[in-house]
Amino acid sequence: MNIAIYTLGCKVNQYETAAMERELAARGHTLVPFEGPADAYIVNTCTVTAVSDKKSRQTIRRARKQSPRAVIAVCGCYPQTPPEDVKGLDVDLIAGTGDRMKFLDLLEDAAREKEPLVSLDEALRRRTFEVLPAGGLAARTRAMLKVEDGCVNFCSYCIIPYARGPVRSLPLETAAEEVRRLKAEGYREIVLTGIEISSWGRDLPGKPELTGLIEAVCREAGRMRVRLGSLEPRTVTEDFCRRTAALPNLCPHFHLSMQSGCDGTLRRMNRKYDTARYYESVRLLNEAFDRPAVTTDLIAGFPGETEEEFASTLAFIRKCAFAEMHIFPYSIRPGTPAAEMEQVPKAVKEDRAARAAAVAEELHAAYLQGCVGRTYDVLYEQPSGGRYQGHAPNYMLVSAEGDHLHNCVVPTRIVGVRDGLLMGELCGGSLPSF
Repeated sequence: MNIAIYTLGCKVNQYETAAMERELAARGHTLVPFEGPADAYIVNTCTVTAVSDKKSRQTIRRARKQSPRAVIAVCGCYPQTPPEDVKGLDVDLIAGTGDRMKFLDLLEDAAREKEPLVSLDEALRRRTFEVLPAGGLAARTRAMLKVEDGCVNFCSYCIIPYARGPVRSLPLETAAEEVRRLKAEGYREIVLTGIEISSWGRDLPGKPELTGLIEAVCREAGRMRVRLGSLEPRTVTEDFCRRTAALPNLCPHFHLSMQSGCDGTLRRMNRKYDTARYYESVRLLNEAFDRPAVTTDLIAGFPGETEEEFASTLAFIRKCAFAEMHIFPYSIRPGTPAAEMEQVPKAVKEDRAARAAAVAEELHAAYLQGCVGRTYDVLYEQPSGGRYQGHAPNYMLVSAEGDHLHNCVVPTRIVGVRDGLLMGELCGGSLPSF
């Protein structure tokens, strides 16, 4: 079959799509662009907000309109939480967030039998981790390795624990095997990803901690770089920093989930830390690493947020001096406690998001300027505008003149900043590290 896949949402969804693509190709199917005709369309959905649900529905309808006789298969978080919504969208196969290989079996069945199929379990009852082959991005430059699934934090704005179930972890030995395979395939960087990787190991015998996994992955990776996905701030302790700072191939880029810089708002969000504990993590990272990139997420206009609370958040993000931020106006997710709280008017949410974004841009510009004069080993990924672009270990994007740099790690001196990019010069006489 000619099969097209569209992925919405987080890096975990991207990872799982990549695994399905590998399996479909191994089964002899042909992957085709989603925008054109196909025998079957897979929509890997997101349900983190009501807006995500809407985008999922729009994508499903678009696939049906493109090819009225094609098999439309829906998986991911959206059908896992309100399956009735998806059943009314004229689809042939409905699955959720579990057992992707069975989902592909059912896709082939649906294509043969032309009968609608529904395959949904109860996510909260899951206890095993589904091992999927690690997938890559950017033509064997960067690979993602999913090491954890599920979440039990139950933040008041989030539906994901109900869509993904409890914490399940990839065993350390299996992770090491995957790293060895990725190294043999020529990848230059591995990104450890999951729904909540800070919880890795709590379901495994002996309850190992994430730091031990990071050490094992870095050891197996050799000269490959290792990058971490989003971390819960409480993961960052003196022991974590001491051990990870000793790993030469660990990228000094730490995305610490924040959501608000106000203690009152954090309590309403049911987050498990306060601003003092969060800032302690930022301080420890800055002491242990040489100018790390600490990045974060922020929700502006959370229910009940006052102007005074928002002002506290603005002051806090300046104090943390983030290298980069992702900022979102709060979006209602039906079925969560926050959806029943007193809502902030839309115009106020959007205004606060814009004001926070202005501060974030100021901080980002300052961080980039602080990179000038430094030399980084840059992993070059793609040509752009007659130059080559790639990422420094701190995940800042670098542009430099050069040819045939794809998938090469090259020492690069930063000489300036232009349009949000670090402008680099390849160090004279240097050869690619790979």
